[in-house]
Amino acid sequence: MKLSKRSAEIFVPDERPIRSALQRITHLGIGAHQDDLEFMAFHGIRECYASQTKWFGGVTCTNGAGSSRIGAYEKFTDAQMMAVRRQEQNAAAVVGRYGVMFQLDHPSSVVKSATDNALKNDLEKILAATQPEIVYTHNPADKHDTHIGVVIAVLQAMRELPRRQRPARVWGCEVWRNLDWLADADKVLMDVSGHDHLAAALNGIFDSQIAGGKRYDLATFGRRSANATFFSSHTTDRATQLIFGMDLTPLVTDEKQDIAEFVGAHIKRFQTEVCSKLEQRLGRA
Repeated sequence: MKLSKRSAEIFVPDERPIRSALQRITHLGIGAHQDDLEFMAFHGIRECYASQTKWFGGVTCTNGAGSSRIGAYEKFTDAQMMAVRRQEQNAAAVVGRYGVMFQLDHPSSVVKSATDNALKNDLEKILAATQPEIVYTHNPADKHDTHIGVVIAVLQAMRELPRRQRPARVWGCEVWRNLDWLADADKVLMDVSGHDHLAAALNGIFDSQIAGGKRYDLATFGRRSANATFFSSHTTDRATQLIFGMDLTPLVTDEKQDIAEFVGAHIKRFQTEVCSKLEQRLGRA
């Protein structure tokens, strides 16, 4: 497979030939940065971890050059940080037993560009080669510009594939904005309870980010725990760790649907739900 960047890497942890490694992928995570997959797509990693028939594939789109750095990493150049982050992501692929790990090595400026098609073209090749059943990516209400660039490229790439090659399910996941605001009927519920040891092992690999001043490992566990506890106010918890997703599948099956309007409709349903409760309590309903 020829990717747009010569520095891009395809890593197969169990050293299977690339073609067969790609053909076995059933769950594919596509994230902007090294560590995004482990934080947002853990449901897919867990589903495939001990399976003989399901395989998780990972795609990291950017090169990691803009990472924050203090302490041991304070004096690292961009090139040194990029090398460390690539090593960390490949280590996570080994620990998580991924079927394949792509590192596309794009600068964030390319990912955020509305006119540069390099990332979209790479993703189209990867999706055509793997043809996963389910794809996990960023949600289009995320507040990180690079994450938005990735999910737009993902959706555009899928829309250009023949329909038979498009995934059956596409879920936008939480990173730089929770999805607890979604109406409950719109939430994709991903129960990841009972695998805290695996999640901790994966999250802890990214020392350059944790030691660099961001406790993503603790924040990720906290979010999942909060989702599980606060999901329902009148029932006992059925899960201890819960990830919320936004179902993006309609944007793939109907390429004419406007992405911004699709997200706007979710926001309007949230607004209606909140205002309706207030109107009832104020005696206006």
